[in-house]
Amino acid sequence: MTPSSLLRRSFLGLALGAACLVSPAQAQDNSVRIVVPYAPGGSSDRAARIIGEKLGAKLGQTVIVENKTGAGGRLAAQQLRGAPASQNVMLLANPAIMVVAPLVFKDNGYDPDKDFQPLSQVSSYEFGLAVASAVPVKQLTHLLAWLRANPEKANFGVPATGSLPHFFALMTGEKAQVKAQVVGYRGSGPLITDLIGGQIPVAFDTLDTLLPQYEGGKLRILASSGAARSGFAPDIPTYKEAGLDLVATGWNALFVPASMPKDRLERLASAVREVMNDPDTQRKFRDAKMTPVASTPAQTSAMLKAYRTQWAPVVQKSGYQP
Repeated sequence: MTPSSLLRRSFLGLALGAACLVSPAQAQDNSVRIVVPYAPGGSSDRAARIIGEKLGAKLGQTVIVENKTGAGGRLAAQQLRGAPASQNVMLLANPAIMVVAPLVFKDNGYDPDKDFQPLSQVSSYEFGLAVASAVPVKQLTHLLAWLRANPEKANFGVPATGSLPHFFALMTGEKAQVKAQVVGYRGSGPLITDLIGGQIPVAFDTLDTLLPQYEGGKLRILASSGAARSGFAPDIPTYKEAGLDLVATGWNALFVPASMPKDRLERLASAVREVMNDPDTQRKFRDAKMTPVASTPAQTSAMLKAYRTQWAPVVQKSGYQP
């Protein structure tokens, strides 16, 4: 072998060795990840995939949606809290992760204020109060009168203990001065099955979850919790219209690790805002019965602060322990 051949082989070996030192994570540094703390198919996952598709075209980068399930969403937050500054990673989170969990778990594994920065709210949703067809009421005021007259039937079903519908049920009972027993189920499916079957008289869940059975005539939704009637169900009155001065909503929002530099945060936030203002994005959200929202990091931070002010006293007063 000639000296020049040996030299070429040495350079080739060094190049291959250097390539082997590049990890898969480093090779994907230019990509953007949206981490969803829940399984594929739910509303959080659908929102992330709509945003991811549009965001990739906007940034000219690959956007990957990852589902990291476990511990009711807390596992994803725990893993992302220490993400290095070089990573372009976002967490699609809801109040259960950013508001409720820090209040009820003694060792939560992350601090939503110290470990994360708000990027943008992307959706909002209302809650609904539904009754079984066997319950002899068609208005919220009539239901409250019926429950006061029949306190043994004041059982409020919710899809899970510690969920937002759980605490909204407590808010409703307190506001209406009805002492109710909250019954937690293992998901919305069993809850709605028991509601339709008459095993439980009243159910609280997100409005989008209740609407299919409502539209099929299998249950009645007496009120929705938004400040205005839902565009998905304009015939359903708000709580205020139905006689109870109560407004409550839930949301999905994007957060980034505290390590992300401000200039990159602002660039991502601006791109997400443009995506959420896009008419096609908004149409896709509404087709999935989700209300799209576009907001700045400052607006998202203010929303989060106001939300905690409303919900923290309810969660703490309930005495709920996981």
